[in-house]
Amino acid sequence: MMKNSLRVTVLMDAACLPDTDPDFSPDVRDPSTEYHVVTTLKELGHSVSILGVWNDVEAVVRGLKEQDPQLVFNLTEQFRDDRRQDKNVAGLLELMQIPFTGTGSTGLMLSRSKSLSKRLLSTRKIRVPGFIVLAPGKRPRIPKALTYPMVVKPVYEDGSDGIFNASLARDEATLRERARVVHERWKQPAIAEEFIEGRELYVSVLGNRRLKVLPAREMFYDHNAQDGPVLATYKVKWDEAYREKWKITFGFAELDPELEERIARICKRAYRVLEFRDWGRIDVRVTPDNRIVVLEGNANGDIAYGEEVAEAAEKAGIPYTALIDNIVNSALRRHHLS
Repeated sequence: MMKNSLRVTVLMDAACLPDTDPDFSPDVRDPSTEYHVVTTLKELGHSVSILGVWNDVEAVVRGLKEQDPQLVFNLTEQFRDDRRQDKNVAGLLELMQIPFTGTGSTGLMLSRSKSLSKRLLSTRKIRVPGFIVLAPGKRPRIPKALTYPMVVKPVYEDGSDGIFNASLARDEATLRERARVVHERWKQPAIAEEFIEGRELYVSVLGNRRLKVLPAREMFYDHNAQDGPVLATYKVKWDEAYREKWKITFGFAELDPELEERIARICKRAYRVLEFRDWGRIDVRVTPDNRIVVLEGNANGDIAYGEEVAEAAEKAGIPYTALIDNIVNSALRRHHLS
């Protein structure tokens, strides 16, 4: 635990600031990540201020100068309602030379683009699905080497945004139609990647120079359910009633030691290649013959209490308060402040 109190500004998307409780009072229960982080930092004894980010760079700069934090706990995910701009918020903190938690502008850029991150991982001999990017207004040739079914989704979104059961394309006509939907609705390129049959695991990693891989979480779904989801769609991730309907649950993966070690080794490599810092999550699929395929990396993955990272940390003997403290100390060490 921290021995000294810090001035910590929690930087967050302005939309996450509740109108009725802008200071996140501990007696006003809120399931959000922002609430959990703010209240936990206060429990740790830090002097916490809050700053919302929307579309005004000057306002952010002014707010940071007024609050004068020793550390920013960065929870922003977008700027001007564009998730591709999250790297620029981190870049602003870098330009202002303000220490902050989590992945920097380079890592956010690498992981935000599903195509760029896959290309980079594959150069380091990390297995990824075969894929093609379909840009708006163009009709590229689909390589014959790619095999159906393929999952079609936005290149730059996260949180399963843009992923539906219909995103699983079994032929070229469906693939192009789903790409058109992405172009029109999300105003960005689509990525079509080979569907990997197997177990879907979520592997959280903590640290920088020395990495700690937390117990893998797994999505369990009913393989016998006709027309049931086989992807982590938006409804699977965010709709509890939908999960109950299709008997989808999340829990800890049971892995034999050799496979667990291989997964940990590959996830550490992916974490370093994508330049993650302090914490992150690597999503993988394990095929029936135990091949490990990295689907994507999530920089600054959701650290709300009860979500994947926090649950995995708890399993590893790191309670939530200690997890947040770990992230703070990890950032301080990177900036040579502890």
